Amino acid sequence: MPIYEYRCPQGHTFELFQRMTDPPPETCQVCGEAPVTKVLYPAAIHFKGSGFYSTDYGRGNRRAAQKESGDGAGDAGEKKADKADKTEPKAAEPS
Repeated sequence: MPIYEYRCPQGHTFELFQRMTDPPPETCQVCGEAPVTKVLYPAAIHFKGSGFYSTDYGRGNRRAAQKESGDGAGDAGEKKADKADKTEPKAAEPS
C-alpha cells in the first residue's frame, strides 16, 4: 500500500498509509480544516551510463559532418569495388 501526502489550507502536511481505492481524507488530521489536497511529486529519472548521449543523439551529427567535409567519400567507392570482387560468381567444379 502506498503512502500519500496531503496538505490542508492552513499549510499543514500529513501522510496517510492507504490503499489506492480508499477515498481521500475530508479533513486535516492536524487542525481539522477542510478541504485537503493531495501533494504530488515528480518522479525521479536518472540517465546513467557513458554512452547515453553518444548512442542516442551523437551519431547523426557525425555522419552529417563527414558528408559535408567529404571524409568518407573516397572510401565508399573503394568498398563497393571490394564487394564486387568478393561477390563474383564462382565457376562450378566438374564432378
